[in-house]
Amino acid sequence: MTRLESGKVTVRRDWHPLEEIVGAALARLERVLDHRPVATHLPPDLMVSVDDVLFEQVMWNVLENASKYSPAGSPVAVAARAQNGGVAIEITDSGPGFAPGEEKLIWEKFYRGRIEGTRGAGLGLTICRAIVEAHGGIMEAENRPQGGALIRIWLPNVGNPPEVPVA
Repeated sequence: MTRLESGKVTVRRDWHPLEEIVGAALARLERVLDHRPVATHLPPDLMVSVDDVLFEQVMWNVLENASKYSPAGSPVAVAARAQNGGVAIEITDSGPGFAPGEEKLIWEKFYRGRIEGTRGAGLGLTICRAIVEAHGGIMEAENRPQGGALIRIWLPNVGNPPEVPVA
């Protein structure tokens, strides 16, 4: 966290299929997400200009939190689309959502959600937001109208994606 805050983390950006980064995070979470429906709505050709190791960690942490703060067996979803010269990603769950004002507190160091029995130091989302901001992006949270939490990430495109040969 100190290195991120001081700007001493080198972001090694390259173009990657978002589908691969999300897939890698989901594979690492296989046991955590066991018996939970996970829906992905990711265009197969959607590329992101990111440090794939750092951004996979962002996706892992947000998905792990969605599992931790929602009822067992309830669905989690990841959707993405090209938007405003970048990529918008939304991760949703079907849990209780955020208490009033909590959607701003979750980004603070050492803040932990209000659900008893959850483990963690309260640094995960702080680190995630710092990684997203190091990429020039934005990360925000809100409650879904139908219930549950929504984490939204917007990442700018930097440079031009590689040409994909047409078969």
